[in-house]
Amino acid sequence: MTATDATDYSLTGASSRTAIEEGLAEGAWFRPPIDPDRLAALQQRTNGRAAVELALWLTFLAGSAALAIALWPSPLALPALLVYGGLYGGSADARWHEMGHNTAFKTQWVNDVVYRLSSFMLWREATVWRWSHDRHHTDTIVVGRDMEIAFQRPTSRRQLVKTFSGVGALSFWPRILRHAGGGRDREVAAFMPESEWPAVHREARQYVAIQGLVIIACFMLWTPLPLLLVGLPTVYGMWLMVFFGITQHAGLQENVLDHRLNTRTVYMNPVFRFLYLNMNYHIEHHMFPTVPYYNLPALHAEVKPFLPEPVPNTMAAYRELLGAMSAQRTDPAFELNRPVPEVPTAEHQRISIAGNGPVVTREGDVVWASTLGLDVGRVRRLDVGSSSFALFRLGKDEYVVTDGFCTHGQAHLADGVVLDCELIECPKHNGQFDIRSGAPKRRPVSAPLKTYPVELGSDGRSARFSVGDSSQNLR
Repeated sequence: MTATDATDYSLTGASSRTAIEEGLAEGAWFRPPIDPDRLAALQQRTNGRAAVELALWLTFLAGSAALAIALWPSPLALPALLVYGGLYGGSADARWHEMGHNTAFKTQWVNDVVYRLSSFMLWREATVWRWSHDRHHTDTIVVGRDMEIAFQRPTSRRQLVKTFSGVGALSFWPRILRHAGGGRDREVAAFMPESEWPAVHREARQYVAIQGLVIIACFMLWTPLPLLLVGLPTVYGMWLMVFFGITQHAGLQENVLDHRLNTRTVYMNPVFRFLYLNMNYHIEHHMFPTVPYYNLPALHAEVKPFLPEPVPNTMAAYRELLGAMSAQRTDPAFELNRPVPEVPTAEHQRISIAGNGPVVTREGDVVWASTLGLDVGRVRRLDVGSSSFALFRLGKDEYVVTDGFCTHGQAHLADGVVLDCELIECPKHNGQFDIRSGAPKRRPVSAPLKTYPVELGSDGRSARFSVGDSSQNLR
């Protein structure tokens, strides 16, 4: 393959335009059927499990750092630094990922604090990478749309060595310095709103200031130890992040709207799963990103019949992906094509509830929806002809109806998670809306959601709304 016919992976070139023209951008992704009650249970977040595992990680991190300091400058400090680097520059990636999705802790500010800490540890600008990862979930491995295609075709041996050695982490700094100086990266500008640039510039300056102080400390103390503990672990510990991360998508298909074809689930041992926070269940995570990491094994059990056969272990995953990447050096179009089970299309319209009639009926512009079996804090999908809505129960006698689909992409909000009877979280990219007003509350959503005034029927078993009477309140 010559330079002239190489695939353009940039977000500003021809591949980006092609993805939009072919309907791959913000497309409708395959999701396997799952019982709504079971999914709602799996989407629940808790502080306890996440707190215990975060405390263990921080304890191991602090312990290995303390041991390295105590043994420095003896060569015996090197094993401690290697462990510290793996936890810092490698396992921090899983914490960054889960906290970025805001699903690990029920308490949101804890997610944000740990996300920002791990973002710095990985030299990932917090705001930039929030938007980048939202795009990754919206357009997973879609060429020209996904900035997080880490192993572009063909991947050379030199690139693999560079990535595993951690040298690739240094490539983040030209962009950080550009943003610290008030400039803008063109790739970032392709997916990030104008309103976020002040935060990007501020964060980049903070990164530069912190790393600058660490370097000054090295000269003042006349030892490289400060830099070996803050900064360089991103480089020499990156191998662990790559060791896990390469199993996610490498060698699989590009430009498809089915995570079963472009994402890999790998069975791993308990130690790996702790370091990686169960992200080895990666197909399941992409299909249901509102499910917290500690519930992914249970989710896997629910949807396993609809997925390709999981890779039995990490070594088998490496044999598979390295073989595919080797083939792609001579044939960049080569990709693994795994068989997937056929899944019947789900029918949502006019479902009956325990013999009490249809969920939804329509008379002109007026829609009657059954409230039977809809508990407080739950949401139900309503399909009315070519339109689709979401019916929420937020209190004993409080019901809200909104448009069914997220304003950012093709995902139905009835598959999302209701948070504290206040917010609905999109099942595709974790964007959030205020249920009552429809106002966007969390990136990447920006357009408000239509809401419809609801009246309760006199029978206490139905709610009435008019499809011609919508509002787009911003508060």
